[in-house]
Amino acid sequence: MRTLNKTILAVALAAVTASAFAADAPAPAPDYTLTANVGAVSDYYFRGQTQTWHKPALQGGIDFVHSSGWYAGLWGSSVSGNQYPNGSGLELDYYGGYNGTVGDFGYTAGLYGYEYTGAHYNNPQGTKFNTLEFNIGGSWKWASVKYSQALTDYFGANIDTGFTGKSSGSSYLEANIAYPLMDDLTLNLHAGHTNFKSDLAAAVNGSTNPDYSDYKVGLTKTFTGGWNVGAAYVVATNSTIYGNVVSAVSTDTANLVKGTLVISAGRSF
Repeated sequence: MRTLNKTILAVALAAVTASAFAADAPAPAPDYTLTANVGAVSDYYFRGQTQTWHKPALQGGIDFVHSSGWYAGLWGSSVSGNQYPNGSGLELDYYGGYNGTVGDFGYTAGLYGYEYTGAHYNNPQGTKFNTLEFNIGGSWKWASVKYSQALTDYFGANIDTGFTGKSSGSSYLEANIAYPLMDDLTLNLHAGHTNFKSDLAAAVNGSTNPDYSDYKVGLTKTFTGGWNVGAAYVVATNSTIYGNVVSAVSTDTANLVKGTLVISAGRSF
């Protein structure tokens, strides 16, 4: 009887000990993460040009990242009918690719698609703005560079929309710095250049070259709970072409590349 009691006690102690170690052991890392984000901006700028005719925009997205490095996501924003007529006023982006690291260095390659639901040019062909790009890039700590090239016509630029030819192969080269000033405050610097594969068929203010460069400097502050706010000054060159653009739906005009202070607020969860 004593032997049996000792055996029962030993088994019980072993079970309690195993349970304690199990409670202390860290949980295994998940195979993937799924995150979402929502936000608002005072002016939606993309590659140095306003997409909302200098009006605010609502934005949001969802991202899937696998532990192997593969990723995919969807992101959307409101846009202006002055620039994307005949549509719903929504830009919907889809993307996917692979991210990897070697020490402090990182690399990325992927595809990125832009869809403007229902939107098309006011021409007989009803040319759409939808665009698909591939991209490659590299990073070191807080600095990164990326090259993107269009696999389709670049946002509808072709003979039917006032260009000398197709614009597939147009590219965007950018350099970015996200330097941490504090744990919750980041300095953001950006420079980019857009290179079109075709020129304008008719001169605008004496120029047929649509290429331009864009720049941004800003600050982003994060808060507990996934909240963040930011402020950035954005500006682009070639106001000869983009400084007095006529609306697609009215006689209004806008300077798409003028220097603008953009305020943003959002949350990730």
